[in-house]
Amino acid sequence: MTIPTPPGRLPENVAHFVRLLRAAGLPVGPGHTITAVRALGSIDVTAKRQFYWALHGTLVARREHRHIFESAFRLFWRDPFGADEALATLLSRSQIPHEQPRSRAPARLSPESETAARPGVEPSRETVQEIPVRMAFSPTEVLRSKDFEEMTAHEVLQAKEAIRSLRLDLRPVPARRHEPHPRGRFIDMRRTLRTSVRTGGCPLPLQRKSPKTRRPTIVALCDISGSMEAYSRILLHFFHALTNAADRVHTFVFGTRLTNITRLLRDRDVDRALDRVGTTVQDWYGGTRIGAALNAFNLQWSRRLLAQGAVVLLVTDGLDREGGEGIRMQARRLRKSCRRLIWLNPLLRYRAFAPKAAGIRALLPEVDEHRAVHNLESLEQLAGVLSEQGR
Repeated sequence: MTIPTPPGRLPENVAHFVRLLRAAGLPVGPGHTITAVRALGSIDVTAKRQFYWALHGTLVARREHRHIFESAFRLFWRDPFGADEALATLLSRSQIPHEQPRSRAPARLSPESETAARPGVEPSRETVQEIPVRMAFSPTEVLRSKDFEEMTAHEVLQAKEAIRSLRLDLRPVPARRHEPHPRGRFIDMRRTLRTSVRTGGCPLPLQRKSPKTRRPTIVALCDISGSMEAYSRILLHFFHALTNAADRVHTFVFGTRLTNITRLLRDRDVDRALDRVGTTVQDWYGGTRIGAALNAFNLQWSRRLLAQGAVVLLVTDGLDREGGEGIRMQARRLRKSCRRLIWLNPLLRYRAFAPKAAGIRALLPEVDEHRAVHNLESLEQLAGVLSEQGR
Protein backbone atom coordinates (compact mmCIF):
# COMPACT_ATOMS: atom_id res chain seq x y z
CA MET A 1 0.00 0.00 0.00
CA THR A 2 1.39 3.37 -1.02
CA ILE A 3 1.38 6.09 1.62
CA PRO A 4 -0.02 9.35 0.17
CA THR A 5 2.21 12.41 0.03
CA PRO A 6 1.02 15.62 1.75
CA PRO A 7 -0.41 18.12 -0.76
CA GLY A 8 0.95 21.53 -1.66
CA ARG A 9 4.39 22.81 -0.61
CA LEU A 10 4.45 21.07 2.79
CA PRO A 11 7.18 18.52 1.79
CA GLU A 12 9.43 21.43 0.82
CA ASN A 13 8.74 23.09 4.18
CA VAL A 14 9.65 19.86 5.95
CA ALA A 15 12.96 19.77 4.05
CA HIS A 16 13.73 23.33 5.21
CA PHE A 17 12.82 22.37 8.78
CA VAL A 18 15.19 19.39 8.68
CA ARG A 19 17.99 21.69 7.47
CA LEU A 20 17.32 23.97 10.44
CA LEU A 21 17.58 21.01 12.84
CA ARG A 22 20.82 19.88 11.20
CA ALA A 23 22.26 23.40 11.56
CA ALA A 24 21.30 23.28 15.24
CA GLY A 25 23.29 20.08 15.77
CA LEU A 26 20.76 17.26 15.35
CA PRO A 27 21.95 14.22 13.32
CA VAL A 28 19.25 14.35 10.63
CA GLY A 29 19.54 14.05 6.87
CA PRO A 30 17.64 13.33 3.65
CA GLY A 31 16.47 9.96 4.94
CA HIS A 32 14.80 11.60 7.92
CA THR A 33 13.12 14.08 5.57
CA ILE A 34 11.57 11.28 3.51
CA THR A 35 10.41 9.48 6.66
CA ALA A 36 8.87 12.66 8.07
CA VAL A 37 7.01 13.42 4.83
CA ARG A 38 5.62 9.88 4.73
CA ALA A 39 4.51 10.20 8.36
CA LEU A 40 2.69 13.45 7.59
CA GLY A 41 0.98 11.77 4.64
CA SER A 42 -0.68 9.26 6.96
CA ILE A 43 -2.17 11.79 9.42
CA ASP A 44 -4.42 14.82 9.41
CA VAL A 45 -1.91 17.66 9.05
CA THR A 46 -4.47 20.20 10.25
CA ALA A 47 -4.51 18.47 13.66
CA LYS A 48 -1.91 20.34 15.67
CA ARG A 49 -0.81 17.59 18.03
CA GLN A 50 -0.70 14.92 15.34
CA PHE A 51 1.49 17.19 13.22
CA TYR A 52 3.88 17.86 16.12
CA TRP A 53 4.30 14.25 17.24
CA ALA A 54 4.63 12.93 13.70
CA LEU A 55 7.68 15.15 13.21
CA HIS A 56 8.96 14.47 16.72
CA GLY A 57 8.75 10.70 16.30
CA THR A 58 10.65 10.71 13.02
CA LEU A 59 13.30 13.40 13.68
CA VAL A 60 14.20 12.99 17.38
CA ALA A 61 16.16 9.90 18.38
CA ARG A 62 17.84 10.98 21.63
CA ARG A 63 16.50 12.47 24.83
CA GLU A 64 18.89 15.43 24.85
CA HIS A 65 17.60 16.57 21.45
CA ARG A 66 14.02 17.13 22.63
CA HIS A 67 14.61 20.68 23.88
CA ILE A 68 16.30 21.72 20.62
CA PHE A 69 13.52 20.18 18.54
CA GLU A 70 10.79 21.90 20.55
CA SER A 71 12.45 25.31 20.23
CA ALA A 72 13.08 24.79 16.50
CA PHE A 73 9.49 23.66 15.95
CA ARG A 74 8.04 26.73 17.61
CA LEU A 75 10.41 29.02 15.75
CA PHE A 76 9.81 27.49 12.32
CA TRP A 77 6.12 26.61 12.51
CA ARG A 78 5.16 29.63 14.67
CA ASP A 79 4.01 27.74 17.78
CA PRO A 80 0.90 25.85 16.56
CA PHE A 81 0.02 24.79 20.09
CA GLY A 82 -0.52 28.36 21.20
CA ALA A 83 -2.06 29.74 18.03
CA ASP A 84 -5.54 29.24 16.66
CA GLU A 85 -4.52 29.31 13.02
CA ALA A 86 -4.85 25.98 11.25
CA LEU A 87 -1.78 24.35 9.81
CA ALA A 88 -3.55 24.15 6.47
CA THR A 89 -2.28 27.66 5.70
CA LEU A 90 1.25 26.23 5.56
CA LEU A 91 0.46 23.84 2.74
CA SER A 92 0.99 26.49 0.04
CA ARG A 93 3.92 28.33 1.63
CA SER A 94 7.57 27.57 1.16
CA GLN A 95 8.92 30.56 3.08
CA ILE A 96 7.98 31.76 6.56
CA PRO A 97 8.18 35.55 7.15
CA HIS A 98 10.71 36.62 9.76
CA GLU A 99 8.73 37.56 12.84
CA GLN A 100 9.73 37.81 16.43
CA PRO A 101 9.06 34.38 18.03
CA ARG A 102 6.68 34.28 20.95
CA SER A 103 9.03 32.36 23.22
CA ARG A 104 12.76 32.87 23.51
CA ALA A 105 14.55 30.17 21.54
CA PRO A 106 18.14 29.08 22.16
CA ALA A 107 20.79 31.13 20.40
CA ARG A 108 21.70 28.22 18.16
CA LEU A 109 18.11 28.42 16.80
CA SER A 110 18.04 32.14 16.18
CA PRO A 111 16.24 33.55 13.11
CA GLU A 112 19.68 33.89 11.48
CA SER A 113 20.06 30.12 11.64
CA GLU A 114 16.58 29.72 10.16
CA THR A 115 17.48 31.96 7.24
CA ALA A 116 20.75 30.08 6.67
CA ALA A 117 18.83 26.81 6.50
CA ARG A 118 16.67 28.08 3.62
CA PRO A 119 18.13 28.50 0.15
CA GLY A 120 17.24 31.62 -1.77
CA VAL A 121 16.30 33.79 1.23
CA GLU A 122 18.20 37.07 1.26
CA PRO A 123 19.24 38.69 4.57
CA SER A 124 17.35 41.81 5.62
CA ARG A 125 18.75 45.32 5.27
CA GLU A 126 19.07 45.65 9.04
CA THR A 127 21.47 42.71 9.10
CA VAL A 128 23.61 44.21 6.35
CA GLN A 129 23.77 47.57 8.12
CA GLU A 130 24.96 45.97 11.35
CA ILE A 131 28.02 44.35 9.76
CA PRO A 132 30.39 47.37 10.00
CA VAL A 133 29.44 47.80 13.66
CA ARG A 134 30.19 44.16 14.49
CA MET A 135 33.51 44.29 12.68
CA ALA A 136 34.60 47.09 14.98
CA PHE A 137 34.99 44.51 17.77
CA SER A 138 37.36 41.59 17.99
CA PRO A 139 35.38 38.36 17.41
CA THR A 140 37.83 36.48 19.66
CA GLU A 141 37.21 38.80 22.59
CA VAL A 142 33.44 38.62 22.10
CA LEU A 143 33.57 34.81 22.00
CA ARG A 144 35.68 34.64 25.18
CA SER A 145 33.14 36.63 27.17
CA LYS A 146 29.96 35.22 25.63
CA ASP A 147 27.80 32.92 27.72
CA PHE A 148 27.70 29.30 26.54
CA GLU A 149 23.90 29.36 26.66
CA GLU A 150 23.74 32.31 24.24
CA MET A 151 26.14 30.89 21.64
CA THR A 152 24.98 29.89 18.18
CA ALA A 153 25.87 26.50 16.71
CA HIS A 154 28.86 28.00 14.87
CA GLU A 155 30.10 29.76 18.00
CA VAL A 156 29.79 26.52 19.97
CA LEU A 157 32.10 24.85 17.43
CA GLN A 158 34.58 27.73 17.77
CA ALA A 159 34.44 27.43 21.55
CA LYS A 160 35.16 23.70 21.36
CA GLU A 161 38.19 24.38 19.15
CA ALA A 162 39.42 27.01 21.62
CA ILE A 163 39.04 24.55 24.49
CA ARG A 164 40.93 21.90 22.54
CA SER A 165 43.89 24.28 22.11
CA LEU A 166 43.83 25.34 25.78
CA ARG A 167 47.09 24.49 27.54
CA LEU A 168 47.12 23.55 31.22
CA ASP A 169 50.42 23.72 33.07
CA LEU A 170 49.99 21.50 36.12
CA ARG A 171 52.98 22.14 38.35
CA PRO A 172 54.25 19.18 40.40
CA VAL A 173 53.64 19.03 44.15
CA PRO A 174 55.75 17.26 46.83
CA ALA A 175 54.77 13.64 47.47
CA ARG A 176 55.18 11.54 50.59
CA ARG A 177 57.82 9.23 49.12
CA HIS A 178 61.47 10.15 48.54
CA GLU A 179 63.91 9.55 45.70
CA PRO A 180 67.73 9.55 45.53
CA HIS A 181 69.24 12.98 45.04
CA PRO A 182 72.97 13.92 45.16
CA ARG A 183 72.24 17.10 47.13
CA GLY A 184 69.09 16.08 48.93
CA ARG A 185 68.07 17.49 52.30
CA PHE A 186 67.77 14.08 54.00
CA ILE A 187 70.22 11.24 54.53
CA ASP A 188 69.10 7.93 53.04
CA MET A 189 70.23 5.50 55.75
CA ARG A 190 69.22 2.38 53.83
CA ARG A 191 71.26 3.25 50.74
CA THR A 192 74.12 4.52 52.92
CA LEU A 193 74.43 1.18 54.77
CA ARG A 194 74.05 -0.79 51.56
CA THR A 195 76.86 1.21 49.93
CA SER A 196 79.14 0.87 52.98
CA VAL A 197 79.21 -2.93 52.54
CA ARG A 198 81.41 -2.51 49.47
CA THR A 199 84.10 -0.63 51.40
CA GLY A 200 83.74 -2.38 54.75
CA GLY A 201 82.32 0.72 56.35
CA CYS A 202 85.41 2.86 55.80
CA PRO A 203 84.94 5.40 54.44
CA LEU A 204 81.18 5.81 54.93
CA PRO A 205 79.74 7.62 51.91
CA LEU A 206 76.50 9.37 52.83
CA GLN A 207 73.65 8.86 50.39
CA ARG A 208 71.02 11.57 50.25
CA LYS A 209 67.39 11.77 49.19
CA SER A 210 64.69 14.39 48.57
CA PRO A 211 60.90 14.23 48.35
CA LYS A 212 59.43 13.08 45.08
CA THR A 213 57.28 15.46 43.09
CA ARG A 214 54.20 14.57 41.08
CA ARG A 215 51.41 16.40 39.32
CA PRO A 216 48.35 16.82 41.52
CA THR A 217 45.36 14.57 40.98
CA ILE A 218 42.31 16.37 39.60
CA VAL A 219 38.85 14.91 40.13
CA ALA A 220 35.88 16.49 38.33
CA LEU A 221 32.28 15.88 39.41
CA CYS A 222 30.01 17.35 36.70
CA ASP A 223 26.26 17.85 37.00
CA ILE A 224 24.40 16.79 33.81
CA SER A 225 20.86 17.64 34.91
CA GLY A 226 18.41 19.60 32.76
CA SER A 227 19.34 22.95 34.28
CA MET A 228 23.02 22.35 33.39
CA GLU A 229 22.44 21.22 29.79
CA ALA A 230 23.99 24.23 28.04
CA TYR A 231 27.12 24.11 30.22
CA SER A 232 27.80 20.42 30.82
CA ARG A 233 28.03 19.83 27.07
CA ILE A 234 30.87 22.36 26.73
CA LEU A 235 32.56 21.43 30.01
CA LEU A 236 32.87 17.80 28.94
CA HIS A 237 35.08 19.05 26.09
CA PHE A 238 37.19 20.87 28.67
CA PHE A 239 37.51 17.74 30.81
CA HIS A 240 38.40 15.69 27.72
CA ALA A 241 41.25 18.11 26.94
CA LEU A 242 42.30 18.00 30.59
CA THR A 243 42.27 14.19 30.67
CA ASN A 244 44.49 13.93 27.60
CA ALA A 245 46.88 16.65 28.82
CA ALA A 246 47.60 15.16 32.26
CA ASP A 247 47.98 11.67 33.66
CA ARG A 248 45.98 12.01 36.89
CA VAL A 249 42.58 13.36 35.87
CA HIS A 250 39.36 11.54 36.78
CA THR A 251 35.93 12.66 35.58
CA PHE A 252 32.51 11.70 36.95
CA VAL A 253 29.06 12.85 35.87
CA PHE A 254 25.93 12.74 37.94
CA GLY A 255 22.24 13.47 37.66
CA THR A 256 20.26 10.93 39.61
CA ARG A 257 23.27 8.58 39.82
CA LEU A 258 27.08 8.78 39.70
CA THR A 259 28.93 7.50 36.62
CA ASN A 260 32.70 7.28 36.07
CA ILE A 261 33.58 8.33 32.49
CA THR A 262 37.36 8.63 32.90
CA ARG A 263 38.21 5.74 30.58
CA LEU A 264 35.80 6.97 27.93
CA LEU A 265 37.40 10.44 27.88
CA ARG A 266 40.90 9.01 27.36
CA ASP A 267 40.06 8.47 23.70
CA ARG A 268 42.01 11.06 21.69
CA ASP A 269 39.06 11.61 19.34
CA VAL A 270 36.78 13.96 21.25
CA ASP A 271 33.71 13.22 19.10
CA ARG A 272 34.06 9.47 19.51
CA ALA A 273 34.74 9.85 23.25
CA LEU A 274 31.68 12.03 23.89
CA ASP A 275 29.50 9.80 21.73
CA ARG A 276 30.44 6.85 23.94
CA VAL A 277 29.73 8.94 27.01
CA GLY A 278 26.30 9.80 25.60
CA THR A 279 25.41 6.13 25.10
CA THR A 280 26.84 4.98 28.44
CA VAL A 281 25.31 7.57 30.78
CA GLN A 282 21.59 7.00 31.33
CA ASP A 283 20.49 10.02 33.39
CA TRP A 284 21.07 12.92 30.98
CA TYR A 285 19.16 16.17 31.54
CA GLY A 286 16.88 14.89 34.27
CA GLY A 287 16.75 15.66 37.97
CA THR A 288 19.70 16.19 40.33
CA ARG A 289 20.53 14.28 43.50
CA ILE A 290 23.69 16.04 44.67
CA GLY A 291 23.77 14.50 48.14
CA ALA A 292 23.37 10.95 46.83
CA ALA A 293 26.07 11.51 44.18
CA LEU A 294 28.57 12.87 46.72
CA ASN A 295 27.75 10.00 49.08
CA ALA A 296 28.42 7.44 46.31
CA PHE A 297 31.74 9.09 45.49
CA ASN A 298 32.83 9.23 49.15
CA LEU A 299 32.02 5.56 49.69
CA GLN A 300 33.39 4.08 46.46
CA TRP A 301 36.09 6.38 45.08
CA SER A 302 37.47 8.88 47.59
CA ARG A 303 40.06 6.57 49.20
CA ARG A 304 41.38 5.51 45.80
CA LEU A 305 41.58 8.91 44.11
CA LEU A 306 41.93 11.62 46.74
CA ALA A 307 45.34 10.68 48.13
CA GLN A 308 48.43 12.81 47.55
CA GLY A 309 46.68 16.20 47.60
CA ALA A 310 43.92 15.89 45.01
CA VAL A 311 41.96 18.91 43.78
CA VAL A 312 38.22 18.32 43.35
CA LEU A 313 36.14 20.35 40.87
CA LEU A 314 32.43 20.22 41.68
CA VAL A 315 30.44 21.52 38.69
CA THR A 316 26.80 22.16 39.58
CA ASP A 317 24.29 24.95 40.00
CA GLY A 318 23.28 23.62 43.41
CA LEU A 319 19.64 23.05 42.44
CA ASP A 320 18.76 19.75 44.10
CA ARG A 321 15.48 17.93 43.68
CA GLU A 322 15.70 16.50 47.22
CA GLY A 323 15.88 19.91 48.86
CA GLY A 324 19.55 19.70 49.81
CA GLU A 325 19.19 16.54 51.89
CA GLY A 326 22.58 15.12 52.89
CA ILE A 327 24.60 17.65 50.87
CA ARG A 328 26.31 19.44 53.75
CA MET A 329 27.53 16.28 55.49
CA GLN A 330 28.83 14.67 52.29
CA ALA A 331 30.45 17.90 51.06
CA ARG A 332 32.21 18.31 54.43
CA ARG A 333 33.53 14.76 54.21
CA LEU A 334 34.71 15.36 50.66
CA ARG A 335 36.46 18.58 51.65
CA LYS A 336 38.38 16.82 54.44
CA SER A 337 39.54 14.12 52.02
CA CYS A 338 41.01 16.37 49.31
CA ARG A 339 43.54 19.16 49.16
CA ARG A 340 41.10 21.72 47.75
CA LEU A 341 37.39 21.67 46.85
CA ILE A 342 36.43 24.16 44.13
CA TRP A 343 32.77 24.72 43.30
CA LEU A 344 32.14 25.81 39.70
CA ASN A 345 28.70 27.38 39.45
CA PRO A 346 27.24 28.86 36.22
CA LEU A 347 24.67 30.81 38.25
CA LEU A 348 27.42 33.15 39.44
CA ARG A 349 27.23 34.86 36.04
CA TYR A 350 24.30 36.82 37.44
CA ARG A 351 25.18 39.89 39.46
CA ALA A 352 22.04 39.44 41.56
CA PHE A 353 22.94 35.88 42.51
CA ALA A 354 21.85 35.00 46.04
CA PRO A 355 22.09 31.62 47.85
CA LYS A 356 18.35 31.03 48.18
CA ALA A 357 18.08 27.36 47.16
CA ALA A 358 18.57 24.79 49.92
CA GLY A 359 21.27 22.95 47.97
CA ILE A 360 23.28 26.13 47.45
CA ARG A 361 23.05 27.08 51.12
CA ALA A 362 24.21 23.60 52.12
CA LEU A 363 27.20 23.58 49.75
CA LEU A 364 28.49 27.11 50.18
CA PRO A 365 30.08 26.78 53.69
CA GLU A 366 31.83 23.52 52.78
CA VAL A 367 33.85 24.56 49.71
CA ASP A 368 37.27 26.25 49.57
CA GLU A 369 36.44 28.34 46.52
CA HIS A 370 33.27 29.33 44.64
CA ARG A 371 33.88 30.31 41.02
CA ALA A 372 31.73 31.08 37.97
CA VAL A 373 31.99 28.86 34.89
CA HIS A 374 29.89 30.09 31.97
CA ASN A 375 32.23 31.20 29.16
CA LEU A 376 35.70 30.69 27.71
CA GLU A 377 37.20 33.40 29.88
CA SER A 378 36.08 31.61 33.04
CA LEU A 379 37.63 28.35 31.76
CA GLU A 380 40.93 30.14 31.09
CA GLN A 381 40.86 31.53 34.62
CA LEU A 382 40.12 28.04 35.96
CA ALA A 383 43.12 26.65 34.05
CA GLY A 384 45.27 29.33 35.68
CA VAL A 385 43.95 28.43 39.13
CA LEU A 386 44.69 24.73 38.58
CA SER A 387 48.21 25.60 37.43
CA GLU A 388 48.78 27.62 40.60
CA GLN A 389 47.74 24.73 42.85
CA GLY A 390 51.18 23.16 42.59
CA ARG A 391 53.09 26.23 43.76
